[in-house]
Amino acid sequence: MAKDKDLPDFEASLDELEKIVQRLESGELSLESSLQDFERGVALTRSCQEALKKAEQKVQKLIEKDGQLGFELFDPSSEQ
Repeated sequence: MAKDKDLPDFEASLDELEKIVQRLESGELSLESSLQDFERGVALTRSCQEALKKAEQKVQKLIEKDGQLGFELFDPSSEQ
């Protein structure tokens, strides 16, 4: 899968996606600008999906024990 140029990190991607949605929902963009924003949004969405997939794989690796994958519930109170 080819990397799109100038894709920011996950949090910045979500922020940019939110702004794109707001611009598209405003209805004030030209058709050309709307298409450009839509294309950028698709690229950012794919980037976010890939980042989430990689994070999920890391989490699964971290909780793997004795060659078996175990799922543990997250308890935020134990993170202190």
